This record gives sequence, C-alpha cells and structure tokens, in this order.
Amino acid sequence: MFNAVKEKSTRHTAIGAALGVGWYVSATALLSGSVATVAPAAGAIALTALVPIALRKWARPTSPHLKDTLLAQRMAVCNRHTMINVVDRNAKLVEVNDLLVETTGYAREDLIGKPIDMLYDDTGRALVRRIRRMLQRGESWAGQTPLRKADGSSIFTHTTTAPLYDDDGEWVGSISARTDVTQINKLMALQSSAEILNELRDEIWILDADELAFSYMNHASLDRLDWRQDGFRGRSLSDVADAEAVRVIGNACQLLKKTHQMNSRFDVDLMGTPFSVGIKFLPAAAQPARFLITLTDLTEARAQEQTKSDFISMVSHELRSPLTSIKGSMGLLLSNAAGELPDKAAELLQIAHRNADRLVLIINDILDLEKISAGRMDFVMEDVDLGALIRETDQANEMMRQRLGLTVKIEGTENPIPLSTDPNRIIQVLTNLLSNACKFSRPGGIITISVRDDAEKVRISVRDQGMGIPQKDQHKIFQRFADLENSERAAKGGTGLGLNICKAIVESLGGKIGFETEEGVGTSFNFVLPKDSGSRLIISQKDDVREAS
Repeated sequence: MFNAVKEKSTRHTAIGAALGVGWYVSATALLSGSVATVAPAAGAIALTALVPIALRKWARPTSPHLKDTLLAQRMAVCNRHTMINVVDRNAKLVEVNDLLVETTGYAREDLIGKPIDMLYDDTGRALVRRIRRMLQRGESWAGQTPLRKADGSSIFTHTTTAPLYDDDGEWVGSISARTDVTQINKLMALQSSAEILNELRDEIWILDADELAFSYMNHASLDRLDWRQDGFRGRSLSDVADAEAVRVIGNACQLLKKTHQMNSRFDVDLMGTPFSVGIKFLPAAAQPARFLITLTDLTEARAQEQTKSDFISMVSHELRSPLTSIKGSMGLLLSNAAGELPDKAAELLQIAHRNADRLVLIINDILDLEKISAGRMDFVMEDVDLGALIRETDQANEMMRQRLGLTVKIEGTENPIPLSTDPNRIIQVLTNLLSNACKFSRPGGIITISVRDDAEKVRISVRDQGMGIPQKDQHKIFQRFADLENSERAAKGGTGLGLNICKAIVESLGGKIGFETEEGVGTSFNFVLPKDSGSRLIISQKDDVREAS
C-alpha cells in the first residue's frame, strides 16, 4: 500500500517536472527581451511544484471537510497573489482583501463604503462606467486597468471582473481579481524602446557612470565597431579602438559627473568619421547612474555644407569682378571723364554708385564669412600707428557721415600708439563699427572714437547717441544675420554679418570685443587688442583652435 502511494507520488512529481521542462523550453524559444529572462524560469518552477499537488488531489476522493480545507487553502493562496475587491450594485466597495490594501496604501476603512471610482483617475473612470454596463448585462470583463494609489501614483493591473447575483438571480454587484503587471509593462516598454533604438541611423551608447562599461548599444554602433558577433556585454569605453576619441568622450563624461551638469555636446572624429556627440547624464535613482550618448554622423552634413560654401564663394567671386568694373565706370562718369552730366543724370548715377558700394561690401562680408567658417582667414602682420588707422577709417567714411549730418570726434590719439597687428583687418573692424554708429545715430548726432593706451594693450571704443539696443536683443548682437527689433535693415542697409565678422577678427588677433548700451541714450562698442597681436594670433581650423607664436 505504502509503496503504491509512493509510486504514484513519484509519478506525479515526474509529470510535474516534465511539464515544467516543457514550459521552460517553449517559453525560451518564443519569448525575447527582458521578459525572456523571467517568465520561463518562473513558469517552470510553478508547474513543477503545483502539478503534483493537483494530481494527488484529483487521485483521491474528497470529504466535505476536506473540500472546506482545500477551499480555505486556495483562498489563502489567492489572497497572497491576487488583489480582490467586491462592489455592490451602487458601485461602492464592500470588501477588499489584504493585498489590495497593502498595494494601494489605503487603510481598509478608507475604502469600504466608498465609490470604486476613488481607485481610478479620469481616464480610468470612463472605463469603469463601460465595465459596469457590461456587468449589468451579465457579461464579464478582462483587461488592463490603471489603479491609483493613496500617494497619487499609479500601477497597472490585469483585471478580471465578473457579475454577482443573489439567490433569486438578481444582479447585486461584481467581484474583481487583479494582478499587478506594472513591472511587466515596464519590461515590455524597455524591449520596445530597444527595438526602436536599434533601427536608428544615429549610434546610441549607454554607459555605466562608474566603470564606463556598456549596458546598451544599438545595431548601428555594433556595426561601426565590428562588435556584431560578440556584442557589447563585458566591454567598456576603453575597448573602443580609437584612443583619442575615447579620451575626449571619457573626459566629457567625467566632467558632467563632477559638475552635476546634465548635457554636453561637441564634435569628435571616431575611427575616421566625424560625429556630433551628445551626452546626457542620468543620475542615480532606482538604478545606477548612466550616460546616454548619441553619435550623429556628420559626413553627409559636412559635404553638403562644403558644397554650399563653395557655391557661395564662387558666386561671390564671379560677382565681384564685374561689379568692380561697373563701380569704376560710374566713378569715371561722376568725375566728368566723359563730359559733364546733367544734374538729374548725375544724381541718379550717384545713387547707383552708392548701391554698387553696398553690393561690394555685402560680397566682401560673404567672402569673409566663408573664410571664417573654413578657418582660412588671412592676416598680414605689420607695425603700425593705431591713431593713423583710426583717422584713415574716419576719412573713408566721411561721405556717409556728411550725408547724415553727423560729427565724429576722435580722442586719445594725440601721441603715436605703436601696434603690431593686421592694419587692413583693424580698419575693417573700425569701418563696421563706425558704419553701424552712423546708421543708428540721430541726425546731427555725435560719434566718439576713443583710445585708451595701456602698457601691453589698447582699448578702442566707438560710441553713438542713437536709440540703444533693446534688452531682449542684446544676447544675439554678435550672431550672424541677427535681426534686431529696431535694426530696420531694409532701410538702413547691411547684411547682418558685420558684427559677427568683427568678433571673429578681434578674437583671432587675441583680443576681446563687447558693448555697453542704454535704450534711448546710445551704444558704445569696444574692443581690446594686445599691442603685439602677432604673438597671440589665434588660428581657427574648423574644430581645432590653437595659439600660434
């Protein structure tokens, strides 16, 4: 007898083990992602443990007392695994089990007698009303519902709700059994996000913030590094076969971590390809701190930029030659080289000549802009007298200030101010600043050019009595094509490039440029230059900036 019972028990155990192994093999083959690391093992353990119990129960007759005992045991297991609530016909909670109370954070007395709606937000309440209509028709419902906790946060539950009836068959309410699937949803969302990231053309890295070890890498990154076969597991940033790029990226990560800043962006060459690198620091919360790194291939963008630059440069050069001839011919006509012109014709020719000057300035600005972008701005250093350069600039702009009825005062140039610099570039900066001052001055106003000579540097300022720069526009004053509220570029002329070019020239010569302004009073642009700019000339080569001696 004992042996027969033992044999049956062994057989039941073997059946459970076989079913568990079958589930594990099938689930491992069918599932993928994070879920595949949990579900197969959990299911196998459950089948191996529960199937023998069920078989032994079905193999012997049960007495009424035993049925009550088994029912109590099943309810105990159910209470530990499933949240249960009972609702009356008025949609009020009349019973909740311990797990629901524990999970939601409410006290039992906070729930009993209260509308079921309190466990849902506005979206969930619409679903509750739909389920209630189904229950009234005698239909059950199953699906996912959000459940609002006492602290205001939400979890997602897989819920089965069935109608309840009294002895006369009258509908009296419903019972719901809920299983928390929040974590499973998160795992599925992570898997979905990973699948989306894998399809991006941009390369995505996720690094552990302490060890700089890879915790994720999309397909584009694996292809770039030729890690497709072995994957990224067990590898760190130091395993990337480009020491210089690794150093730059690693330093940027450590700086973010040290300063507690969130983002960094820069360009770097990685394995011969130019990339725009974006790094986002994800501080420690529920999991270790990480760095999210996005690498965008700039090869195509730079090729397009170069094509555009070459086109603009070509067009500008092609325009400048005929325009110079046109301007020269008009100058000869205005000097009566072909005979005296009627007053009306001379007036029209002067307008055309001034606009030809404008076009030449615009073309020169565009060409300078391209040189700056390409890192090819040329400087010819000479020993000069700064005062002489300022007076030369004033004379060159005499026609403009006379036309506008302006007076220019020059201060601080009584004695020679020796300077080693590029005189043509300094005149270009002064001309831009003086031209701006003329455009934005009131008729009859005074423009002051002043120089302060220090031991090793000089400070030059150009001050007008114009309308000033609005506060909201001051941050973009040195930007290309800056469109200020009171600029009136169409009426006053200009390309919006002059101040940007001035900044590039001054900084390339080792100096600094800035401004002071007050609305309704005027603006003072100033720049400071070392007296020996040749030893501090900054040469810009695309992304490389260095000091040249």
